[in-house]
Amino acid sequence: MSETVERHEFGAEVGRLLDLVVHALYSDREIFLRELVANAADAMDRRRFEALTAAGSALPPDAKVRIRPDKEARTLTVSDAGIGMAKEDLAQNLGTIARSGTRAFSQSLEKAEAADRPSLIGQFGVGFYAAFMVADRVTVTSRRAGADEAWTWASDGQGSYTLERAERAEAGTDIVLQLKEDAGEYLEPYRLDHLVRKWADFITVPIAIVRDGKDEAANQGTALWRKPRAEITPEQYEEFYRSVGMNFDKPWATLHWRAEGQLEFSALLFVPGMKPFQALENERQSKVRLHVRRMFITDEAELLPSWLRFVQGVVDTEDLPLNVSREMLQSTPALARIRRAVTGRVLSELASRAKDEADYRTFWENFGPVLKEGLYEDHERRDEIAPLLRFRSSGAEGWTSFADYVARMRDGQEAIYYLVADDAEALANSPQLEGFRARGLEVLLLSDHVDAFWPNAFGRFADKPLRSITQGNLDLSRFAPAGDAAAEPPAGLDGLIAALKDALGGDVSDVRATDRLVDSAVVLSAGTGPDLQMQRLLRRAGRGGGGQPVLEINPRHPLIRALAEGPAEAVPPAAGTLLDLARIQDGDTPRDPVAFARTVTAALAARPTP
Repeated sequence: MSETVERHEFGAEVGRLLDLVVHALYSDREIFLRELVANAADAMDRRRFEALTAAGSALPPDAKVRIRPDKEARTLTVSDAGIGMAKEDLAQNLGTIARSGTRAFSQSLEKAEAADRPSLIGQFGVGFYAAFMVADRVTVTSRRAGADEAWTWASDGQGSYTLERAERAEAGTDIVLQLKEDAGEYLEPYRLDHLVRKWADFITVPIAIVRDGKDEAANQGTALWRKPRAEITPEQYEEFYRSVGMNFDKPWATLHWRAEGQLEFSALLFVPGMKPFQALENERQSKVRLHVRRMFITDEAELLPSWLRFVQGVVDTEDLPLNVSREMLQSTPALARIRRAVTGRVLSELASRAKDEADYRTFWENFGPVLKEGLYEDHERRDEIAPLLRFRSSGAEGWTSFADYVARMRDGQEAIYYLVADDAEALANSPQLEGFRARGLEVLLLSDHVDAFWPNAFGRFADKPLRSITQGNLDLSRFAPAGDAAAEPPAGLDGLIAALKDALGGDVSDVRATDRLVDSAVVLSAGTGPDLQMQRLLRRAGRGGGGQPVLEINPRHPLIRALAEGPAEAVPPAAGTLLDLARIQDGDTPRDPVAFARTVTAALAARPTP
């Protein structure tokens, strides 16, 4: 080894720490480029700051971060014109794991005026070592601004590093990565361009990728969300919306604001104007992008709850503490406050837009089922979410709200009635509604995937409890039915009920007469436990059905009259058919479809030919 080369051992237990950085700290190798670019941007901001506050040398007017791949040499070089490092800086900042020059510099500025502080990204002093995920050897040549000499730091990450004098014409730093055999993708300019646009597209420092000897701009450098609303055109908003969410439509709502005070952040969020191509049920996490000082960190910070996952956009903060990987966020009060503030702002926007029913209908038909999940999942926000919901109803055309329903309730009506099924069109014709229509009682018609879950969790609106009309035993006696619904039941009804119970056995929990049917002969109710829709969902999930249903019969229907007044031997054969008919009416299948088909075929064959 040359006498001018100094060999040093790393500070700290470098073997274990580097192994953690390379194999455990980061989940994706490509993160190395984000870390090196962040360090380069910090160095340039520091030089700019020192030139303003001290007798430091000014940043060159064309200063940029340059990324230069060399396929023949299998090297990748990241260069900057920043503050640079002297020999001591290289030894302290790169020779001691987890010692960060940026962090130390930030601490020295704690008493500086906020407007004068540079916006620095690095904190923990380990990001540089991410380079060893893709490189067998890393060489850093740097010259401190204001110094006359340059030094080179080099290491293979195996426990030691070397320092030696070097030549560099200007202040700044060159980091040269000797790439591993399996890291050749990072020699391709198109791949580097993609990574810069993904992670560092909006930082203010220009970034260029060298292609065929020429510098090609790789980042926009302008964070739209940090500009005042008055300076942004609708076309710019739409362009950013399409780029951040890969959308082709126009946003239904654009939310752009800056929160100031104890916690500061900027947000630019969009509610899409149409449903995404991928069903929102398949992806339940919010994908709002988190940036720290314009640098993209993750889109998995869950800045919005899952029931607002249709919202897209960016939240950028100066204040959020990050852990050493910058991929997994610390659970801090600051992050919780950002989540609460962003969620509250989105709900406030929806409440404002909901005043225009025609406009709000577009949003609701796209994302209403997702928003409903909040009533089931978010106890704290239920009172804010409930007024935003819209429903189909048996008593009104189009969409209606809870408030509209309550305003139309009959005198003496104590509950909000609803019916849940899979098929929205079949709901309106369900036999379950007959008795309610006959009494002028309105029923909300629910057919979304979440509608079986949230009503019981939500419980009530405006002190009115929610009641599923399939749970049976609803007391409607205070409301007089109209027309034939008031006719007297036939003689022999009690005997018929007893015979049906005996014939159906364990297939039902009970058989009883009901006054909530008009045109239909039979209907099912849930008896005790969950309503019919929840029972169906439980059976499909292989978790049982919550007990057998109750078969309710209409004593005024001609078929039921005929059975009640006819021979007793006719009841057992008819019992199974009545139960299967009730199941079909509720969107279920017969217990034995083949046997049911034979029964219907035989009945049709026995009828005289017209």
